[in-house]
Amino acid sequence: MESRKLTPAEKTALTALLDDPAPAVRQSLLTHFTSLGDEARALLQDVARSAGGATAVSATWYLRELKFSDPIAEFRGFIQSMNYELETGVILLNRTVNPAFDIAAFSTQLDAFAARVVKLLPKAATMRAQCKIINRVLFEEYGLRGNSDHFADPRNSFLDQVLERRLGIPISLSIIYLLVAQRVGLELEAVGVPGHFLVGGYEPEGPFFVDAFNAGMLLAPEDVFERIRALNHTPQLADLAPTPVREVLCRMCRNLVNHFTVADDPVHAKLFAEFVTEFETTYERHASP
Repeated sequence: MESRKLTPAEKTALTALLDDPAPAVRQSLLTHFTSLGDEARALLQDVARSAGGATAVSATWYLRELKFSDPIAEFRGFIQSMNYELETGVILLNRTVNPAFDIAAFSTQLDAFAARVVKLLPKAATMRAQCKIINRVLFEEYGLRGNSDHFADPRNSFLDQVLERRLGIPISLSIIYLLVAQRVGLELEAVGVPGHFLVGGYEPEGPFFVDAFNAGMLLAPEDVFERIRALNHTPQLADLAPTPVREVLCRMCRNLVNHFTVADDPVHAKLFAEFVTEFETTYERHASP
C-alpha cells in the first residue's frame, strides 16, 4: 500500500471534505484514503482527536469504515487532547466497548428527535416551554425512561444501547437530552449534582433543572437542594453550576468502573479505571503552572 507524505494544503482540503454527506464524495474519499495508507490513518486520527464537532465524528466514521481505527487508542488520544466536545466524546467512549457503533444511525436518530421537537415548538417559546416539548418527544413519544430496576447494568451508559433499549441512567439520558437540545438551538448545560445528574436551564429570572431520569421533571433550585440534603450532603451553590464536558465524560467512566465491577467484568472495569486516571492526570498536568 502506498504511503506518502501529505502536504499541509492536501490535509486542509481533505479535512474540509470529511463532512460532505454525498455518497459519491464519501466513496471517492474512501478510495483515496485507502491508497494513502498510514498517512491517511494519521490524518484521520488527528482530526478525530482534535477537531471536535461534526468533523471529528466524520473522521471517526472514515477510520471505522477503513478499519484503520483503534477505538481504545482513539479515546485515550481524545482525553489527552484536552479538546473536549460532548458528542464526539460519548461516541468515542461507546466505541471502546462496541467498535461497530453505528455513528450515522446514532446521529440520524438524534436529528429525528430534534426535527420532531422543532415541528412541535410554538413561536417564541421560552426555555421551559422548549424543554417541555423535548420531554414530550423523548419520554412520551419515544419512551425513554430511567432504568430503576437494573440501574447498574453497564448498557445503561452506552448511548447506542440506551436508544435501542430505551433505558438509561441519569447521566446517559441527560446527555441525549443535551444533544437534542443542541440541535434545536437550545442552550442547556450538564449539571452533575451529588448523587444525581441533571440538565440545567439558565434563564435571566433564575435557573431551572430537568431530571431526565424521571421523565424530564422540572425542578427549582430548592428542589435540587432538598434532594442533596436527603443524601446527607450539605448543598452548595456550586452544586447548581454547569459541569465541564471533561468531568461529564470522566463521571461516565467512573460509573462504568462501578457497573462493570458489579457485572463481574474486571477487564472492562480496569479499562475504565485507566480512563479515569487518564482524565485526572491530563487535567492536573495542564492545570499545573
